[in-house]
Amino acid sequence: MTGTAETDCFICRKHRGDEPAPGGPIYEDEFVWVSHGYHPDRNPEPYLGHVLVEPKRHALGFPDLTEEEAAAVGVAITRVSRAIRDTEGAEHVYVAVVGHHTPHLHVHLIPRYPGTPLEYWDPFTVDDAPQAKHGGPEAAAAVADRIRAAVK
Repeated sequence: MTGTAETDCFICRKHRGDEPAPGGPIYEDEFVWVSHGYHPDRNPEPYLGHVLVEPKRHALGFPDLTEEEAAAVGVAITRVSRAIRDTEGAEHVYVAVVGHHTPHLHVHLIPRYPGTPLEYWDPFTVDDAPQAKHGGPEAAAAVADRIRAAVK
């Protein structure tokens, strides 16, 4: 038996509590769910501070959002980016949407920390920099707790 897109979707399963999200939701409202980026199979030691902003409703991309959902995603990106900067000491927060691995819109907020060599100043390589901050689920949960406390 084949499931629906929502039952097969990693992000929808995460929102239901069927997939791990270290630290739980960092920010949540009627339309969005924000958590530390973590996928046990793809990144068991995630780049600390890498956060995902996701619409609660299963939507493939920005064109599929309602106006209310789009506004909520934008507000969440701004509030959470500011909190990442303030709590984790990021000198820059990249915002990226790729979407080819998981068919549910998810916006990556990726910090760049002071001292990152210039050749790693890119949202797709910053976590490969020497001394990049990586950690397991417990470290990601601690980061999520700090960011959550600062989101306004």
